[in-house]
Amino acid sequence: MNLKGIAFTAICIVTNFFAGNVFAQFSDSVHYYARFATTGIINRANQGKSFVLNNAIAFSVNKKTVALNSSAAWIYGQQDGRLTNNDFTTGLTLDLYKDTRKLYYWGLLNLSSSYSLNINQQFQGGGGIGYNIVNQPAIEIVVSDGPLYERSSLKTDDIANDNYQTLRNSLRLRHRWVINNTITWDGMHFWQPSLVKFDDYIIRSSSNISIKLKKWLSLTSSVTYNKLSRTNRENLLISFGIVAENYF
Repeated sequence: MNLKGIAFTAICIVTNFFAGNVFAQFSDSVHYYARFATTGIINRANQGKSFVLNNAIAFSVNKKTVALNSSAAWIYGQQDGRLTNNDFTTGLTLDLYKDTRKLYYWGLLNLSSSYSLNINQQFQGGGGIGYNIVNQPAIEIVVSDGPLYERSSLKTDDIANDNYQTLRNSLRLRHRWVINNTITWDGMHFWQPSLVKFDDYIIRSSSNISIKLKKWLSLTSSVTYNKLSRTNRENLLISFGIVAENYF
């Protein structure tokens, strides 16, 4: 089967799954959430051609006092046949009492690699506290903070790798705003300075605006920015695509 056949089969599977009964949010009888997003940009001109594709999946289990969230994302890009992006990240977060209290507890495990940021591999694990500034069905604003242990292997030049460990502080802002159950603006933003050396920091930021076409399908535009000061590398991706999601 060629790539077009594989892509068509994948789209059919995703469509059949998400086209079932869809709910607007978690409730006493709705505890699971699945999301698939694919966005990208293709540019072709006389001077050359380039493309970047961003694919992400997420799955959440939400009970009254405990929420478990898993996610994975892959960004791949080329410019004139030269690799520009091959970035992978997967993560798992645990929230305790997030939907029952203003102040709650969280834990995080994250594993990533990034061609564009010169990360061979990076592991992060930690926990802390979060605070619900607003936690309503139509609007959510949450801040969280806590220490992370990090173990990384970075590419510093063609022959050497920088292998190191550090403790970081992870400050996160999360927001979500739904307008007339049609337009959704959401985002996640991290500031992670090292507790050992302050000029060693990580910035991760993603924002999305989605317009609902069906209960389970939306058009979306996303902006993703990452910076790693230790390698002095950053990337910025503005892309357009679709989101399929289902509460069940």
